[in-house]
Amino acid sequence: MAQERTGDGGKKRYDPEVKKAVVEDALRTTIKAASESWGIPHGTVAYWYVRRGRKAEEEPRVQRGATTEASGRAAIQVPQNGHLRPHLPGHARRYSPAEVTKVLDYAAQHGYAATTRELGPCKATIVRWQRRVRLAAEGRGDDPTSGPDPADIETQRDQEILEVWKHHPGLGPSQIKNQLRRKGIKTSVNTVRRVMEESGYRPPKVESRNHDRRYEALRPNQLWHFDFVQRFINRATTFTLIILDDYSRFVVGHGVSDAERGDVVIAAFEEAVQRHGKPETVMTDRGSAFWSWRGIGRFTTLLTELGIDQVAVEDKEVNGKVERFNANIAKELFDQHRFSSLSEMRRHLKSHLHFYNHSRTHHSLGGVLVPADRYYGRADEVMALVEAGAGREQGLDTLDLRHRCLELFKVTSTDGRPAVFLMGQQIL
Repeated sequence: MAQERTGDGGKKRYDPEVKKAVVEDALRTTIKAASESWGIPHGTVAYWYVRRGRKAEEEPRVQRGATTEASGRAAIQVPQNGHLRPHLPGHARRYSPAEVTKVLDYAAQHGYAATTRELGPCKATIVRWQRRVRLAAEGRGDDPTSGPDPADIETQRDQEILEVWKHHPGLGPSQIKNQLRRKGIKTSVNTVRRVMEESGYRPPKVESRNHDRRYEALRPNQLWHFDFVQRFINRATTFTLIILDDYSRFVVGHGVSDAERGDVVIAAFEEAVQRHGKPETVMTDRGSAFWSWRGIGRFTTLLTELGIDQVAVEDKEVNGKVERFNANIAKELFDQHRFSSLSEMRRHLKSHLHFYNHSRTHHSLGGVLVPADRYYGRADEVMALVEAGAGREQGLDTLDLRHRCLELFKVTSTDGRPAVFLMGQQIL
C-alpha cells in the first residue's frame, strides 16, 4: 500500500516520491497493474501517468528508448512505442491501418497481455479489430487494416479549411465551418480556428451588443430592407445601396452612386421588382433618398402608386438585418481588396453578391442553407442533399437557382379568412 496523508477537506495526498515510483511501475507494466499493486485508484494513477507523459514530450532531449536523468531524480525508461499518455474514455487514440496490422500480428505471436504492454491497445480493442477483420473477409463490413491513414485525413481536412479561407479571406472560423458542412465535411469551429491561427489568422476585435427585438417575415417578398454602405474607392466617396429580403436574407437588388440619391433607389427598386416581383412592405431609415420630412418624396410616391407599405425607422436595430449585412460586406469585400476604379469595384461587388446569395451559408438559416435556398423555396431539398452527403460529391452550387420560378400568385387562409396575393400584394 502507498504511504498517504490526509490534506485539507479530507482528500488523500501522496508524496512526490510515491507518485514517481507508481508512474515508474506503470511504465514497466500497465496503469491497471500499478493501480492494483499500490492500492491507488485507477484514475489517480492515470492522471499522474498523463502528466509524466506531457513532461516527457516537453523535454526535446529525451530520446525514445533511452534513459534520462534530471537533477537529483532517478532515471525513468521511456518505452520505444512512446505511449506515455493513457487512452481514457473520451480521449481515445486513433490508430492507422498500418498500426492496426502491426498490433494484430504482434498479438497473434505474443498474446494479448504482451501486446497491451508493448504497443498500448487493450485486449477488448484487439479482439474488436480481429472480429472486424473476420467480418470483412466475409464481406460484412470494413477492414480496419486497410483504408486511409487518420493523419492523411486530417491533412486533407486542413487543406480544405485553408482552401476556403484562401478564396474568401473575410470569413471567420464559424463561417468556414458552415461552408465545409454544406460540402459534407464535418469539423468543429475550434479545429477550424486552430488551423487558421497556425496559418496566420488573427481574430478581429468585435464589440457585440445584445438586443431582444427580433422578428422575421413569413414568406419571400413580404418585407424588403433598404440601406446604403459608404466607402472610399480610390479617394472617391461611394454609396452602395443594398436591398435585402427579410425572410431569406437574399439580396434582391443593389446600386452604386457617389451620393445617397433617390434616382439610384428608384432604379434599383424597379429592377428588383421586375426580376423578383413586388414586396408587400419596405423598411428604410429616414435618409433623404428614402424619406422626405417636407411633403412626400419620390420614392414614397412610387410605393404608394404600387400599393406597397413603407416603414421608416429611426433606430438602427429595427433595420438590423441589413445593417449586419453591411458590416459583413465591409469585412469580406471592401476590407479585402484595394480597388483602383469604380468600375472594378462594381465588378467585384456583383461577383460577391452572387457568392453571397448562392454559395455563402448564413448563420440565421441554420448554418447550412444559403439565402437562395430559402428565397426560392428549396430549403428542404438542400437539407436532404446535405444530410445524404451529396454536397461533397457533386456540389450544391451546380444547381442553378437564378432561373427557378417564384410563386407569385398565392392563396392563403388565416383564422378561416382567405386572402389572395399577386406578386406579393394582397388583392382580395
